[in-house]
Amino acid sequence: MPISKDFTSILTKDWEINFLQCYPNLLLKYTELCNILQLTAARHSEVGGISFSDMQEFHQAWVLSRMRVEITRMPKWKEKVTVKTWIQSLENSRSIRCLELYVGDEKVVGCETFWAVLNTQTRRPEALALPHEHFEKYPNNRATSKSFTKIEIGEERITVAERKVLLSDLDIVNHANNVKYLEWCLDDVDSKLIMSGKLKAFEMNFLKEVGLNDTISIEKNTSEQELIYTVNKDLKTCFVLSLEF
Repeated sequence: MPISKDFTSILTKDWEINFLQCYPNLLLKYTELCNILQLTAARHSEVGGISFSDMQEFHQAWVLSRMRVEITRMPKWKEKVTVKTWIQSLENSRSIRCLELYVGDEKVVGCETFWAVLNTQTRRPEALALPHEHFEKYPNNRATSKSFTKIEIGEERITVAERKVLLSDLDIVNHANNVKYLEWCLDDVDSKLIMSGKLKAFEMNFLKEVGLNDTISIEKNTSEQELIYTVNKDLKTCFVLSLEF
């Protein structure tokens, strides 16, 4: 797809929160927040000519590697929100993208994401085959107070669930979508804690793909300040989630 005439290096997109996206307390689900952020990032790549469709000509796709989300408050049902996004860096196979979510003029969510270019045939990272010089990069513009990190998982963990990856978990890259990992882990957290609005930040590391019919285990360890979950396959850690309350 050619670069859109509406392309800008900083994109803003409006959304209205509907009831299907909310918990019973009318607040936006954390998984739906991630979906909105992901769809906004996808829209920016589309108008900029580096979308999934564009990249598939070279058997490439963007995959999420790390993500940090910091929350002042969660949007609620019927609120209109605006997401702002820009690229902080893009070199070879790696890119850092920032996103901010506003209600009116109030910034309520900041997000920093780290993406890699995956060859969808070899399932290996490689340099982006498409031109991206038309995207201005903003190396000094941050959306979060802290950057994403390598999450330390510790040694003492307990298994809280086991499951098989289903067709409904997959996306167009033919692996479990990144939001699904978050959903699997949040299902274990006490519902009152999730709906309390006390979650201040969460961070995710995506380490290995999981695909259709894979059997996975979900483990957790706890501390006073955070919950840490892992998704594992064949005794190897595929995903790590840190929840900061």
